[in-house]
Amino acid sequence: MASTKSTSSDDKKSTPKKTTAKKVTAALSADKPAKKPAKTASTRKKAAAPAVITSEDRIKMIEVAAYYLAEKHGFGHDPQDYWLQAEQEVDAALNA
Repeated sequence: MASTKSTSSDDKKSTPKKTTAKKVTAALSADKPAKKPAKTASTRKKAAAPAVITSEDRIKMIEVAAYYLAEKHGFGHDPQDYWLQAEQEVDAALNA
């Protein structure tokens, strides 16, 4: 005759599973954002080399600045006045 095992709820007690420190640490670190790596000499941004402004670029900058100055004042003065003022502002900005 075959023997049968009787299982009752009393035979198997429910015990909480043990967690290890590694599992807890892994679970906690998954919630935190990853740390950024430390900057080294190779990952730091290098100082940008000064941009080379050609004479054509400078003239375009003065044209735009003169237009905005004239617009601001309602185009009421001599255009040469706006040009000279814009030229001073652009040169001051480029030399700064």
